Amino acid sequence: MKKILFVVFLLLISNSFVFADTVSIKHFVVKNNPFADSEIAVVATDSVGNIQEKVDGVFSFTINGFQEQMKFDKGTAFYRHKLDKSSFFYVKHINDSGTHSMLYYIYKQDGKLHPFHISWVLLLIIPLALVLLGYMFKRFIIIAIIIFCIFLYFNHHNGLTMPTFFESIFDGLKGIF
Repeated sequence: MKKILFVVFLLLISNSFVFADTVSIKHFVVKNNPFADSEIAVVATDSVGNIQEKVDGVFSFTINGFQEQMKFDKGTAFYRHKLDKSSFFYVKHINDSGTHSMLYYIYKQDGKLHPFHISWVLLLIIPLALVLLGYMFKRFIIIAIIIFCIFLYFNHHNGLTMPTFFESIFDGLKGIF
């Protein structure tokens, strides 16, 4: 009888290890890496912006179109590639709960990186506002075309390609529905 109770006890204890909670990343932010010059860190956060320190392990991210295996330790992973100039930074993570992506503009000044989150709404509003202004004011159409060309050149020169531009807008629209 003692052996049966002992086996049942061991089975109950082993079941508690089997049903462990899976850790997934639903929100993240890009920050300046305080330990390295011209490098950034990806920090797993909750919906309020607090760091999720229980995130540990290797997670797959797509950064500017390249697949990266990011090793998280207490909610923080370091991107070990140096950035030599200001550029756009598109970070995407796919897990069981869906696709999570963010577009950042990393501004480099005196070796320090300053990441700015670019909303998909802003990417959509700027071209639409230029088209609307050109349509409303016929004399403004040449100026609107010039501003639009400058907008496209700035985006392309800093690493934001048209597929990434549209992908970030579509990911934002998917988040609404």
